[in-house]
Amino acid sequence: MIELSHIDRHFQVGDQLVKALDDVTLHIGAGEYVSIMGPSGSGKSTLLNLIGLLDRPTAGRYRLEGTDVTALSDVEQARVRNSQIGFVFQMFHLVPRLTAAENVELPLLLAGMAAEERRPRVDAALEALGMADRAHHKPEQLSGGQRQRVAIARATITEPRVLLADEPTGNLDHKSGGDVIAILEGLVDAGITLIMVTHDPAMGGRARRQLKMMDGRLASDETGGPDDTA
Repeated sequence: MIELSHIDRHFQVGDQLVKALDDVTLHIGAGEYVSIMGPSGSGKSTLLNLIGLLDRPTAGRYRLEGTDVTALSDVEQARVRNSQIGFVFQMFHLVPRLTAAENVELPLLLAGMAAEERRPRVDAALEALGMADRAHHKPEQLSGGQRQRVAIARATITEPRVLLADEPTGNLDHKSGGDVIAILEGLVDAGITLIMVTHDPAMGGRARRQLKMMDGRLASDETGGPDDTA
């Protein structure tokens, strides 16, 4: 599903060349649950942004569902991103002036879906995440855990094949974080591909496949997770 071949992502900072990603080759199949871990500056967020088509590689090839997305224009990449990839961030990134329902509805609005089609889908998404009674609340009126539930509903409202989560529990207390992870893992059970960046080894260890980044390179690629009894 996701195929990265010899990916480099280099930045010029003054007279220094920074190799944020250095010859990364990676294949992630449909329905996989993958964590990406590593120290600050190891390249994990850069890798996630590249998979999410928020950034382009300096060199190498990225195929998504068999399509070479590195060759697409910005407009074509945006179309693929909006239809096939969902994003959940540590800081939620909800629009402050919009209600929970309006935040969830936004991707459908941008996709040009008619209002009579949008509203039932938004209602169903909020109901599924236990947020129906908060539909008309703005982000400032919600707890951190509730904001992340809204963010997950927004990320999945277009039924993407891939969900990218960047430190999704980083701003949550232990209980709220556990609730959010349970929701994300439920989406994996329903068939979505989940790729999660985390600094928490316990959180990363829950994934069925764990990638570790170091100095822009893929240092290790292991399978495991709590479902394994070996």
